Amino acid sequence: MLHTLSPVSLVDVSFEWPDGSVALDSLTGTFPAGRTGLVGRNGVGKSTLLKLIAGVHTPTSGRIETAGEVGYLPQTLTLDRDTTVADLLGIAPILTALRAIESGDVDVAHFDAVGDDWDIESRADLALSEIGFGAQDLDRRVGELSGGEAMLIAITGLRLRRTPITLLDEPTNNLDRPTRQRLARLIDDWPGTLIIVSHDLELLDRMEHTAELRSIGLGQDARDRGARLELFGGAYSEFRAFVDQEQAAASQAARTAQQQLRTEKRQRQEAEAKIAARARAGKKASENQAKILANAKASKAQASAGSLRSSLAEKVDEAQAALDAADARVRREEHIHLTLPDPDVARGRRIAELSDGDRIVTIQGPERVALVGPNGAGKTTLLEQLASGAEPTPGHVGGRLATSRVGYLRQRLDDLDDTRSAVDNVRDAAPGTAPGELRNQLARLLLRGSALDRPVSTLSGGERFRVALAKLLFADPPAQLLILDEPTNNLDITSVEQLAEALQSYRGALLIVSHDHAFLRRLGIDVVIGIEPGGRLAERAELGD
Repeated sequence: MLHTLSPVSLVDVSFEWPDGSVALDSLTGTFPAGRTGLVGRNGVGKSTLLKLIAGVHTPTSGRIETAGEVGYLPQTLTLDRDTTVADLLGIAPILTALRAIESGDVDVAHFDAVGDDWDIESRADLALSEIGFGAQDLDRRVGELSGGEAMLIAITGLRLRRTPITLLDEPTNNLDRPTRQRLARLIDDWPGTLIIVSHDLELLDRMEHTAELRSIGLGQDARDRGARLELFGGAYSEFRAFVDQEQAAASQAARTAQQQLRTEKRQRQEAEAKIAARARAGKKASENQAKILANAKASKAQASAGSLRSSLAEKVDEAQAALDAADARVRREEHIHLTLPDPDVARGRRIAELSDGDRIVTIQGPERVALVGPNGAGKTTLLEQLASGAEPTPGHVGGRLATSRVGYLRQRLDDLDDTRSAVDNVRDAAPGTAPGELRNQLARLLLRGSALDRPVSTLSGGERFRVALAKLLFADPPAQLLILDEPTNNLDITSVEQLAEALQSYRGALLIVSHDHAFLRRLGIDVVIGIEPGGRLAERAELGD
């Protein structure tokens, strides 16, 4: 292990996927001590970079230097439903060894596994008690937990281990408001160096530094071009204000340079016209002059015209170079552009019903309904039961569908075949769509190039989300009810805004679970339904804090 002044240093780091496509190319930079928020567009390589620092991936070339052990929270930790609470805490091998010793097995390997952690179970019990769990939950499976509960337990495990460097990839995904606030308090005094990838603006504003991974090239996908790392000394809102100010100046400089280029081109055209006019006049005058004198004047005129042309061309080239330099400073933001099919949902038509046994809430027409409540209240369980069409369990909150055309975006995005490509996954939902049209539709969701044909398992969280969303939005026939469970979890900040714009044009019914209240407000939610602890429905007038 190399110890450097910076806890994490990258030196000409490159990484290629097995198919040869480039994820990162010659990336150099450092992460300082303290708390750093890592931001950047989906697909630029943020999650890949964390995996390289954590040692999950090995650089194709270059080197990564870290000043100590690295703890890592992956973005997709909840995908494996068989993972236990002890696994999430990172103490499962120690517990296994302890239990073997307690049963009489004196194999030296068990004592080596335990090391100095003979009190690990009591320490784990204390840490879990702070988040509403205890030692009795150590053998529970992730499939029994909500996504937010699983995430919080994993984060608690990293804090329990106290590694010098900790990497968190979208740690607030699936966390309700109170749990986010609890995590924020943990982060404020987190031991050691902390690097967080997140789209949570409140969390990013608790950081001491902001690092941006930016693509180098014409587009925002860095897989075929590489990226660079830029560090800013301040929280995200300060970074964003700096970038906005810089971009305003860059755009003005680009406009000025464009105008100057037009001026230089116009002056060259005018000069060319004058040179041509003088040449015609000179030719006419030379008809009445001696040949030697006429040739001398013509030669002098040609030399003068050539010098003027060279000077004008040089000015045009300089103006073009200035414009290119100014344009290079302007960020080109790509946007999601979708034209969604009409699902034919008449206003007032009954689409679904939710009930807790005493109260019935009807979703009708193209209503936009937000389902809110604390982690563990049963929001995801309700959505899964409703989407499956199964009968509600007596005594529990449940729902019934009044349409068979339903699209369900799962919180864990686990309905994708990771071994197949994005195109193949989406083709399953729209088998009648021509391959070219399918690729065009995916391009409107900013999925293009090599990302379309690589296995879904190699895509970033945001790209995986877009594949899953495409299966819903491009389904044939179109869904009359979209059920979305935490749809903003794996999207960058810009894409969250663009998703809201895309869904605003959807003319069917929406049932959405999200802890991102700013996103819900952008959608223009019509009805807010709360699930209270104990599984009771409560219709609310507002989203609240």
